[in-house]
Amino acid sequence: MNKLFEFPLKMHVGVPCEAVVKINEKVKRGQCIAEPKMGLGAKIHSSVNGIVKNITKDEIIIKADEIQDSDYVKIKKSNSIADTVYEAGIVGAGGAGFPTYIKLKSNIPNGFIIANCIECEPLLNHNITLIEKNPEIIIKGIKYAMEATKAKKAYIGIKAKNKKAIKALENSLKDEENIEIKEFQDIYPMGEERALINGILGTWLEPDELPIKANSVVLNGETLANIAYAIDYCKPFIDKDISVSGKLKSGKDTKVFLKVPIGMKISDLIEKAGGIDGDYGEIIIGGPYTGKSYNLEDSIVTKTSGGAIVTMEIPKFKGNLGLLVCACGANEDRLRDLASKMESNVVKVLECKNVNYIKNSLKCKTPGHCPGQAALVLQFKKAGAERILISNCCDCTNTVMNCAPKLGLPVYHHTDHVFRTVNHKLTRRLE
Repeated sequence: MNKLFEFPLKMHVGVPCEAVVKINEKVKRGQCIAEPKMGLGAKIHSSVNGIVKNITKDEIIIKADEIQDSDYVKIKKSNSIADTVYEAGIVGAGGAGFPTYIKLKSNIPNGFIIANCIECEPLLNHNITLIEKNPEIIIKGIKYAMEATKAKKAYIGIKAKNKKAIKALENSLKDEENIEIKEFQDIYPMGEERALINGILGTWLEPDELPIKANSVVLNGETLANIAYAIDYCKPFIDKDISVSGKLKSGKDTKVFLKVPIGMKISDLIEKAGGIDGDYGEIIIGGPYTGKSYNLEDSIVTKTSGGAIVTMEIPKFKGNLGLLVCACGANEDRLRDLASKMESNVVKVLECKNVNYIKNSLKCKTPGHCPGQAALVLQFKKAGAERILISNCCDCTNTVMNCAPKLGLPVYHHTDHVFRTVNHKLTRRLE
């Protein structure tokens, strides 16, 4: 192999880890190479056998041995599930990166474990693929989470369209009375925690409230699998499931890779998926709605990576553009980045009327349920905007599309060039 693997010292919510290895040290796959010394964090383990080539304040770089195997150094199994999960360095694999052991220390004897298997970002299929192939590992993770938190009931949230995955879960749940499947619409952002809780429990949490307020602990499907791997096999979080899609020589269908070594270069993963087909616009790491544009050579697989999308070249619009920022999608910086790549002149920036500021970040009041955007569209018109670039969820976009075209304002969604790359339906009016 002889490739360099990069391990950022912060792949989680909290403080960066500190290296516990030295330059030129020989390390094994599964060996702990960094850990949090103070504050919230999650241990980091090497995903390869190799030699530590460099340590900076931001990352550890390991040169992988030519020959690798699937064996790994096992973690220390603790008396409690939460402590074992801490030893494994597990964080939310759905993108948030919150250390999982903290959630498992919750005490909710009258509460619920909610398995977030919605995978609401289009083009990402790795969670559903895992369920289809191995539903038992998800269910094991749910049971361990229930045991740790003392929850007596669990729900699995999943889109109704994923019939094969639902059937696999149903077959594996025949003898389980306390785990129930809840089916959801195929719209974005049904997988947002508060939207998920509302869909299952029928209650809206306030933007600043956490799931524990609803007596619930929400865990991503892949995270639940990692819990089971840690408990059953003493495996640390060293491999990540990834979806790769877009402008590829192998075609436009999403390619799913299970158990990709963390620290691997995204460019190497894209080559495994067939390689980039000619010129391209952006490399999106994450999903179409919340992913960000990265330089290909600087991008690596982390604990929170979900997708790698190669897009078509970005269309130009050398006119006046208004930016409508939504808490459910791209932030203002991302929209400005796109506007710059489109060579547009930004004349007005407004926020979706449904957003709240919580600790300096935007939160939607009711994700997936929009009160209307006509007043904002009128403001764009008065500011001289000739088009609008939006980052809204499906329902907010629906309300924009019901008024903006009537006022002579064409609408771009920030996902348009992503979806056009793979001939996916654009975010427009809801049917």
